[in-house]
Amino acid sequence: MTMTGFKVDEAGDEAGDEAEEIEKKSFQIIESRMQSASFPGFPEREIIARVIHSTADFEFADLLVFKNDPVKRCIDAIRTGRTIVTDVNMVKAGINSRAIEKYGSVVECFISDEAVRIQAENAGITRARSAFRLNADKLDGSIIVIGNAPTALFELCDLITSRGISPEAVIAVPVGFVGAKESKEQIMGLDVLVPVIVSRGVKGGSTVAAAIVNAIIKLVHSRGFSDREI
Repeated sequence: MTMTGFKVDEAGDEAGDEAEEIEKKSFQIIESRMQSASFPGFPEREIIARVIHSTADFEFADLLVFKNDPVKRCIDAIRTGRTIVTDVNMVKAGINSRAIEKYGSVVECFISDEAVRIQAENAGITRARSAFRLNADKLDGSIIVIGNAPTALFELCDLITSRGISPEAVIAVPVGFVGAKESKEQIMGLDVLVPVIVSRGVKGGSTVAAAIVNAIIKLVHSRGFSDREI
């Protein structure tokens, strides 16, 4: 399967045809730039291509790290109806949640809950950290997607080591100059076996996080795709 093997949803009108053609050309450009043997093979290559397509940043080909077979774990988790939990609503909004409804999977974000706001104010912590702290039981067995808040990732690391929380997989791509790099290094350095997709350094963001999840969802739906291929 090539990077252009993902079929665009057909809109059935001229605008849809134009959008499909633009995406096809975009992936042809990306594929022409990714002809180095140093790049990962399928299926990681598909995810990298989707991130580059979303960001127009080829550095992600070198920044994205896949540890402990996270792609297969995510695919299996979605197919068995596991929940996807995001750190912020922007990541949640970018995920194609309708595409996983038939498996029983849902996308949740707790950052706007009133209890989260109250605890964050009382404890002097970010809402993202509070959201994970108050909903630790819901993180267990879920796919955790962090695209914005390194404090949420620090909290997740604490929950894994101190309370034995065991996510199915973690997509850790928070962006920023304060804590983002350090939080990603911490999740990769845990003694506990955690399947992770991480963007090394300060780059990342909600767009990157959503692109990774949507690429995985496309792999779930790909015709002829089987566990033997990963």
